[in-house]
Amino acid sequence: MEHGHGHRDENRDEIAARVREVITAAGVSQREFARRIVMDPSKLSRSLSGTRRFTAAELARIADEGQVDAGRLLGARHRPPARPAGTPVAVEGGRPSQIVREAVRLIAERGFHAVRVSDIAEACATSTAAIHYHFPSRAELLEAAVRWCMDEDTAHRAARTAEAADPADELRQLIALQTPRTAQQRRQWAVWLDLWAEAARSTAVGHLHTEYYRQWRETVADVVRRGIAQGSFRPVDPQAAALALTALIDGLATQVLATAPGAPGTDAEAMHSALLAYVEATLTAPPVP
Repeated sequence: MEHGHGHRDENRDEIAARVREVITAAGVSQREFARRIVMDPSKLSRSLSGTRRFTAAELARIADEGQVDAGRLLGARHRPPARPAGTPVAVEGGRPSQIVREAVRLIAERGFHAVRVSDIAEACATSTAAIHYHFPSRAELLEAAVRWCMDEDTAHRAARTAEAADPADELRQLIALQTPRTAQQRRQWAVWLDLWAEAARSTAVGHLHTEYYRQWRETVADVVRRGIAQGSFRPVDPQAAALALTALIDGLATQVLATAPGAPGTDAEAMHSALLAYVEATLTAPPVP
């Protein structure tokens, strides 16, 4: 019996080693690779360390992203011949990234509970079996869609604020990112509105919601904290300031989404102006005489 467990542990280690090779060949960080395969970074880390098993669906997504045969990751004896260098990889319907993007689009249009796996399969021009190959359950696919939105938002945030001149400019950039001006921004906000309802039910998706907001508020609080240290912001409580600004952003964004583009009501530009005015009135330090 112990021997059997040893064999399984050895196989787990071998799979982890092959996954590490795929990540290394991709030339990205472990966290970035997790983002690309829509996997919780902590789960990837535990699986690579041998304290958790990769699921078949996770290995399928890893193989797809790394452009290797799934059997190679599992250590199958019969493997297809190696693809000649420079040969393009055929991109067919039903790849994980496409599946998740279409899921996000449909969730934004119809809502979490109105989207069926068959709808996503139709949007991807593939079969429900192909969807389930990468995401065995509907719940797992919806969770992956939310995680994809979170990761996209985090990546855009980092890129947008990287060249900010100072904390005040950085905060303005963060506010601009949260203002639903474009169709893509409106879609993501529509997903967040559904996410709030899921979070109230303490679902797995709700836990992601809680973690996302924790990270967002920490980002804002850190910007405020640095702005205070540099004299561009007033000496306020950074955490309280982040909480208040987040609540204002959420409330205004809800009003923007409830108003059809071009119709009377709160629009994106009014939201943006109101947020900047709030920052000016509550955070911006008065000029030194």
